[in-house]
Formats: sequence, C-alpha cells, structure tokens
Amino acid sequence: MISAKKPKIWYGGDYNPDQWEKEVWDEDLRLFKLAGIDVATLNVFAWAKNQPAEDTYDFGWLDEMMDKLHANGVGVCLATSTAAHPAWMARKYPDVLQVDFNGNKRKFGGRHNSCPNSPTFRKYSARMAEKLAERYKDHPALLIWHINNEYGGAGNCYCDNCEAAFREWAKARYGTLEALNRAWNTGFWGHTFHDWEDIVLPSGRSEEWQGANGRTETNFQGISLDYIRFHSDSLLDCYKLEYDAVKKHTPDIPVTTNLMGAFKKLDYHKWAKHMDVVSWDNYPRFDTPHSYTGMMHDLMRGLKDGQPFMLMEQTPSQQNWQPYNSLKRPGVMRLWSYQAVARGADTILFFQLRRSIGACEKYHGAVIEHVGHEHTRVFRECAQLGAELGELGETLLDARVEAKVAILFDWENWWAVEMSSGPTIALRYVDEAHKFYDALYRAGIAVDVVSVEADLSGYDLVIAPVLYMVKQGVAAKLEQFTQNGGTLITTFFSGIVDENDRVKTGGYPGELRKLLGIWAEEIDALLPTQSNRIMPADGADGLKQEYECAMICDLIHSEGAEVKAVYGDDFYAGMPALTVNKFGAGEAWYMATSPEALFLQDWLTQLCADRGIAPLIPSVPDGVETTVRSKEGQSYLFVLNHNADAAQVNLGNRSGVELLSGRELSGSTELGGRDVWIIKLQG
Repeated sequence: MISAKKPKIWYGGDYNPDQWEKEVWDEDLRLFKLAGIDVATLNVFAWAKNQPAEDTYDFGWLDEMMDKLHANGVGVCLATSTAAHPAWMARKYPDVLQVDFNGNKRKFGGRHNSCPNSPTFRKYSARMAEKLAERYKDHPALLIWHINNEYGGAGNCYCDNCEAAFREWAKARYGTLEALNRAWNTGFWGHTFHDWEDIVLPSGRSEEWQGANGRTETNFQGISLDYIRFHSDSLLDCYKLEYDAVKKHTPDIPVTTNLMGAFKKLDYHKWAKHMDVVSWDNYPRFDTPHSYTGMMHDLMRGLKDGQPFMLMEQTPSQQNWQPYNSLKRPGVMRLWSYQAVARGADTILFFQLRRSIGACEKYHGAVIEHVGHEHTRVFRECAQLGAELGELGETLLDARVEAKVAILFDWENWWAVEMSSGPTIALRYVDEAHKFYDALYRAGIAVDVVSVEADLSGYDLVIAPVLYMVKQGVAAKLEQFTQNGGTLITTFFSGIVDENDRVKTGGYPGELRKLLGIWAEEIDALLPTQSNRIMPADGADGLKQEYECAMICDLIHSEGAEVKAVYGDDFYAGMPALTVNKFGAGEAWYMATSPEALFLQDWLTQLCADRGIAPLIPSVPDGVETTVRSKEGQSYLFVLNHNADAAQVNLGNRSGVELLSGRELSGSTELGGRDVWIIKLQG
C-alpha cells in the first residue's frame, strides 16, 4: 500500500486554505467529516506565501493547518509549492523566466512559468523542498510528498541557458560532433556542425514552424526529436533535485508528482523510474469515450509494472477550461471514480475540495461549492462515495490487474511519428493505439499498456501500433517473444526509422522485415474523403464481410507471410492488406492500413478466442465495462454501466458477493444505469 498510516483507499483532494480566511477552516473540517474525506493535498501553489522574500520563510499557516488536519483524522499529501515561482524572484533573477518559441522573453505570470535550466529556479526550488522536509519530517499527518505540479503544462523554453544546456546534453549523448552530425543527418542542406557552439535550439527562429492542426513542423526531425528528449530530461532533473531534497530527511515517505495521462511533452516511462508511486490527473470531456479513459488508467498503471497508482485529481462535477464545461450527470462522478479503482487506483482525490472565489478556476467544480454548505447534489454524491470507500477499507488495496494482452506505447515513437514530414497529417499515434484498445475493451478483454522496455514474457498477444521507430534491441526482443510462441501485431508505417529518425535502408519495414515476412514497397496517403476496402481472403477466421479502411495504405508484398485479406479498390486492388507470418512457435501479423472499428472488433475477438484469451464475462453489453483486480488469491470483478439506463448483465459461470450492497449475484442480473458492481468472486 502507498502508506501504512492510512490503510484504505484514500479519499480527498486539493485543499487551499491559504486562499481563505481562518474562520472558514473549521467549517471545512466539519464538512470533510461529513463527506468522509481523509486526505488533503496541501501547499501546491503556496511558494509566494511561504517565501515572501528571498531570505524570508513563513510556514505559520501550514503548521496550523497540518495540526488541524491531523487532529481531525485527515492525512496530508504535502506538495512542495514550486509549480509557480514568486514575483520577487522573476524581478530579481530574470534567468528564471522562460523564452518562448519565437524568442520572446516572458514576464511574471501564469504557472509552470520557470525555465527548467535556470540556476535560480533549481537552487530555490530544491531549497524550498528541503526546508519543508526538515520542518515536517516527523509530523504525523504527512503521508506522501507531491513534487511541483503537472510538470510541462506550459510552453517549452528556448533561452540561452537552455541552449547551453542542450549542447552539453548533446555532448553527453553523442560524445563527438562526428557522431552527432551522423545522427542528425546534417549533411542535408549543408547543416554540418564543426563546433559545438554552432548548435542552436530548434525553434521558430531556426528549424521549426507552427503547421496545420497545431503541429510543430521541422526541417530536421533528428534535432527536434533530441530537443524534446532534452526538455523532458531537463524537467525531470528539476523533479529529481526536489525528490533528493525530501528523501534526505524523509527516506521512508513515498514521493510522487502528478502526471497527465497521454501527455505528449514528457516521456513518462522515463519519469516513472524516479517515482515511488505513479499519480495522475483524469479530466475526460463529457463526450470522451469511456474506453479512452480506461486506456489512460491502464497506461498510468503500466508505467511501474502494474503497481497500483494514485488518482491525484478529478473534478467532482464540471471543469473550467474546456469549451463546454458540462456538469457530470448524477451518478457519473461515482461511476468514474470506481472506473479508476477498477483499473488500479488506490486513491480517489479531487481538484478541488473548496471552490476558489476568483481567477480562472473559480468555476471548476469542488466538493464544497460557493454556497458553502452540504446541501448540494454534488456534496451528497461525494459523501455517498466517501462512505462506501470507508466500508471497503483495505479490501482492494494493492490488488493487481492481470492481462494476457499488451499494447506497446512509446513516447519517443509518438514524437517521431507526429514530427515526420509525411505521409499524412491525419496520423495520430494515440488514436491508432486507442482503436485497438477500444476493440478489446468492448469485448471485455483485459489489456496492459506498457513500454517497449517491458518484460513481454507473461503475455500471449502483444500489439505494437504504428511502430515507426524501432530502437536498438527492440526488433530482437519482438523476435524472441514471437519465437517463444507469442502473437505479435503491428501495423502500417512500422519499422521505418531508428531512434534518431534515420530511415533504415533496404526496404520497409526495416528490422521487422524478417519477422513479418513482408516487404512494403510504397505508402499511399488517402485524403479525408477517400477510403478503400479490406476483402477477407479464404481462411481468414473472424472476418465476416468486407470492411472499410482509410488514411494510409501500405502496398506490401509477401515474403513468406500468409495473406489473410487484400485491398478491394484502386490500382493496388488484390494486394495484401493483412498478413500473418509463422515465426518459431509464434506468429507475427501486419495490418497494412487503418481499418474501421468493426474490423478490429471481429478480428481481435477471434484472434483472442483462438489463443484462449477469454472475456471476463460471456458477452459485454454496449456501454458496460468489466475488469478484475486480484490479490492474495482473491479476485474482484468490477462491472460498470456507463449507460443512463439499466443493462442486463450475464455473469456466466461467475458468482459472488457484491461488496457495495452485500447482495449475492449470479447468472443474468440487471445493473442500474450509471451503477457499479464490485463482486468478490467465489472459487
């Protein structure tokens, strides 16, 4: 469990008493008890209050609140307050201010507003973290450290400090200019570097420009790819400075920082290695597919080998920054909270506990609304959930999700795919991964979302969508997995480049060619108004009809692979669209185009059935989600109905006690609209 001090699913969220008069504090504590809140995240944006001048620190308010919370049975997730530097720092030490993409020096304002390579920021942020750790190391309320907040949420920095640091980073990565020039292919357009000082950051003043759909375009993918790596590493270095500062005084207190799901700027697989527990902020839109939210939970769980994670933030009701800030309908907050628990969360925390009265988050939902009392729909729902989590106690803590299917997700591959100068602007890496995930989600088949560095030996089926970048050792790893009896699926636009975005010559899909038994001769990019057809070949199990495909069509030739489906239209009608290659004891599939959803549902369901990968219940009604968490030989089946209306759910041969109601469940039973079962399974 995250902390033995609080052996239950933590319930609470961000609390900003520093923004309120003291007479409000005691009323908040009364309301916390009514809602079952037992954890508060403090001090997230209080740097300016804690350090009003360079040599002045004042933690009086925090001392008082730490004591009050502890006296009322509330533990503290203590933030280091460094997500926004104080105004005096920006005035006195301008190196802390970022420079934007077009070379403009920022002034004080916003948040995440510090240059990650500013000596000033690094000095004072680490000092603040250490002062907090020294002060509260023995405080009984302290449960966990929360470093900074949502790293990377502002623009990247292009200042002189960052440019100098980038040169040092490149020296460490490549060693010599010769190796760097080779990796970046600088012979193109006469960009060869003969002195490290000649290297500048890729920005709107050098290699990059803002293209269509908000994409950053670049003349040199190798340079820009390394800048993204460098920026992620720079912020990680800032995190590690604070991590080390608090660990120096509290070695046994866990440390985290809140991630943001599929957040493109930071390589979370690299970050997770330096986190004691993963935490993340979940803010789906009103119309976000439930399968996408499920994939994000699974992605966060997969960052640390399936270890349970923290849901650090969600809103009790509406959000404040989306174009249309819809209310969560009755029951949705509870349902989505249990969706997080079902997929590995051991905390349910909100942003925020009391609504701010000013600035840009004053219309962001909270447990305590502006009216200031408990007589609101949102508060009643929060109190119901708090009571239920109290009843569950430690039953589900540390329970694991077990899956035989994995989807490979790689941040550097994502960067490279969407920085490529082709083949189509419509290609979105996360969307392609989600298409596969959604098909399995609808079938009720458990999935892990893992790194290319993960141990694959425990999986029967591994899916690597759009594996454009094949890093050193990855092809051999996939060959070994397949050789040993695993089933691999990869797709169009795979095996094209190495980790420096240099094309592997000798024919696509490069290092994957032998494993897949194909050669991709050309890549056709279809316009948004165009499509093609996938026509099943004889013996294509699970494919019931012809299907539509779009966006990209690889024109491939079999080099030993069996053709399972072909294109129906255009000059490449009859060429392979889906192939499978026997490799050792296993097989490797290649999906040469982006098919409609029904194709993936039919194909993957049959593929899993053929390998003995069964859904958790016999058939999953539309809008119903299933997953299982297990610990110490006991399994708990979660069934969540995302529909507004009741659904008839057939549990098949599964039965057990539903923990929230105490009912015995078996056979076919009605699950209410936006309701959830947590069934302690028998046998």
